[in-house]
Amino acid sequence: MSVPSDPARRPGRLGVGVVGAGRVGAVLGSALRAAGHPVVGVSAVSQESRDRAEALLPGVPVLTVPEVVRRAELVVLAVPDDALADLVRGLADTGAWQAGQIVVHTSGRYGAGVLAPARSAGAIPLALHPAMTFTGTSLDLARLVGCPFAVTAPAAVLPIGQALVVEIGGEPTVLDEDARGLYHAALAHGANHLVVLVAQAAQALTAAGVADPGRMLAPLLEAALDGALRAESPGDGLTDVRPRGAGAIGALTGPVRRGDAGTLVEHLAVLDAFAAREGAPDVASSYRVLARAAEARALAAGLLAQDAAARVLDALTPDAQPAPDQQPDQQPDGQHGPGQSGTSQPSEVAGIDPGAGWLRQQSRHDDQDDDQHDEDGRAPRPDPQEDA
Repeated sequence: MSVPSDPARRPGRLGVGVVGAGRVGAVLGSALRAAGHPVVGVSAVSQESRDRAEALLPGVPVLTVPEVVRRAELVVLAVPDDALADLVRGLADTGAWQAGQIVVHTSGRYGAGVLAPARSAGAIPLALHPAMTFTGTSLDLARLVGCPFAVTAPAAVLPIGQALVVEIGGEPTVLDEDARGLYHAALAHGANHLVVLVAQAAQALTAAGVADPGRMLAPLLEAALDGALRAESPGDGLTDVRPRGAGAIGALTGPVRRGDAGTLVEHLAVLDAFAAREGAPDVASSYRVLARAAEARALAAGLLAQDAAARVLDALTPDAQPAPDQQPDQQPDGQHGPGQSGTSQPSEVAGIDPGAGWLRQQSRHDDQDDDQHDEDGRAPRPDPQEDA
């Protein structure tokens, strides 16, 4: 039997109710609608959310949350993380959940456990988190194609969550309930703090007289990010010859990778002066912390020799002075690098064995509000760009 070309005529279509017409909810509702699932109602409190619902879900009635839940066979909860548990519990207390109803939340922080009150009423709990930023416009619909989704659900209903993700063009990745917190922290660390690093570098470049810091940074950062991400993706076993498990740190370049202690000392000196002049102490402190992390991971990955690592650590200590005529890889036997007392030891990173020769990886109920998603009622933020 052939599959109908019209998505709305395919079997198994569900009436969708969207709770929270924020950047995430309205887009996912529109994507489900495009897959043939009729959207029977949406909740939207602010005028911004109402406008977004009108643009992405034209013709869909704006209803109260209980009425959206009452009408829907598939409920999408796209609300702030901190509001999710109370919302689910409150709806359970009023008897709103229905047996057999599918309840999806889009929070990265939580698994399916937060939906326990709905599950107790006979609902099917699914946690589906798209690992991307949202602009809250139709541009997001194309970006959903190929987007990874973390899927967490009881084993018996896991295929339902995976099927929904595939229907809207995403790629489901099954995630254990107890892994959600670490998963979400990793995404926030990678995406949010990358933005901070760019802001810090741009501020320093502006102070150095660069008129367009974004243009100056783009080629370097794009190449570094591309190399690091490629190194963290599985190779094909034929062309990928890097040591197994080395990962993104294999793409490291710069003074830490070279053991260039003198450059590090100079960098910190000019960044400390910049901090005092511009009131930006976070830049130098971030540089020190990340340089130490780079040293530890480069050492564990076999990219940095022990003596070079010790010189790097000494250079990162306060008041370190470079040895003017000493090349990084030409230390006399038994001597130490600039500022080193002879007692410095290469730093360690939890989960990394430096002796292994490479890095060992241990195998308002309105708008969504986490590292990928915005919430109404707060000061407006710039439209997010695509995540790295």
